[in-house]
Amino acid sequence: MKLVNKIITGVAGMAMLASGALAEDLTIVHGSVGRDQEVLRRQLDTFEAETGNTVTIVSMPESTSDQFGQYRLWLAAQSSDIDVYRMDVIWAPQMASHFIDLNPLVADIIGDFVPAAVESQTVDGKLVALPLFLGAPALYYRADLLEKYGESVPTTWQEMTDTAQLIMDGEHAAGNTGMYGFVFQGAAYEGLTCNAQEWINSSGGGRIVELDGSIEINNPNAAAALTLAASWVGGISPEGVLNYKEEDARGVFQSGNSVFMRNWNYAYALAAGEDSPVRDLFAVTTLPSGGEGTSSAATLGGWNLGVSRYSEHQEAAVELVRFLTNYENQKERAIVTSRPPTLTAVYDDVEVAEQQAFIPLWKPVVDNALPRPSAATLRSYNEVSSAFWTAVHNTMSGQGTAEENLAQLEQELTRLRGARW
Repeated sequence: MKLVNKIITGVAGMAMLASGALAEDLTIVHGSVGRDQEVLRRQLDTFEAETGNTVTIVSMPESTSDQFGQYRLWLAAQSSDIDVYRMDVIWAPQMASHFIDLNPLVADIIGDFVPAAVESQTVDGKLVALPLFLGAPALYYRADLLEKYGESVPTTWQEMTDTAQLIMDGEHAAGNTGMYGFVFQGAAYEGLTCNAQEWINSSGGGRIVELDGSIEINNPNAAAALTLAASWVGGISPEGVLNYKEEDARGVFQSGNSVFMRNWNYAYALAAGEDSPVRDLFAVTTLPSGGEGTSSAATLGGWNLGVSRYSEHQEAAVELVRFLTNYENQKERAIVTSRPPTLTAVYDDVEVAEQQAFIPLWKPVVDNALPRPSAATLRSYNEVSSAFWTAVHNTMSGQGTAEENLAQLEQELTRLRGARW
């Protein structure tokens, strides 16, 4: 049997030599939630069959903050172990120097991508990463429970709070004591930055850092938004929400134990899955606003693929990046994982609309999503975000008022701007 395997391997190797191509071993580092990794592995199997290359996945923890820390270690060491990095939309300005410029290598296809997605990955004219999928969160809600209690879909955060409390109290009185009103990403990490900037911006409190680099976050509207959010903890939200990430929130909602949930697009396909207890019981809408004179704000999310400068297989790595972002793979990803694509044409695909109606529905939300201030703060973004989520988490856990924590945040951001921006 070993001899047969050797003969087969030898024949395959000679075939590759005859075609002028040698198989290469690639490594892609990939953090994921939901069915991301399942779809990736299936697509990589196809890539391997078509090219003769092999691709190993290095899995990352769910927390994007933890991922970022590990990436920095690998890149600072100029490690050749990783060829392709899956990168958060906010990381390009901080990591640009470690990746090759993809512009000349994708010039024939880049015009097919959503312009805002490409812009988010372009630093000083350099295309740091090719957009894989986009994201903009939704308010998931139990349509059956709103109908049961005669409530409308809320359009403001206060309406959401009141509706969540009413339904939660009603369910508790009926014996369903495991029901909560609202779950979200409340742990002290990048996910809380996304949630909290939505609360603040949609309440007229501005941005964490304004587009011109000015710092105006310490204001009454921002304080009011955080004070309302703090009231959720131990009220309509469990105490444990202060440790929730995406999958924690989804687990509670999908098991049928929350009226509302803030989460990313991936959760839609899972909550609507055949094995989901809330299948056919929930719906989604845009995130609430703060009230009159304000509008909904949804943080721009998404992930992108960059090729490391330190890779010893750059040509094959670029081929892999192009493959994973092609039409068929983006279409499959949209249908199976409900991840909004970065190719404009996929939004108009009839099969996508039929099998995953969430995708065309969410295109306007993605187009108008609120970016985090990575462009304004450049290499200081990670420190800025950490200071912001710390102030928010302290407020929500009762360590100081919103006004006190925002005043401290203003001082810290001012210090960072003076030292780094």
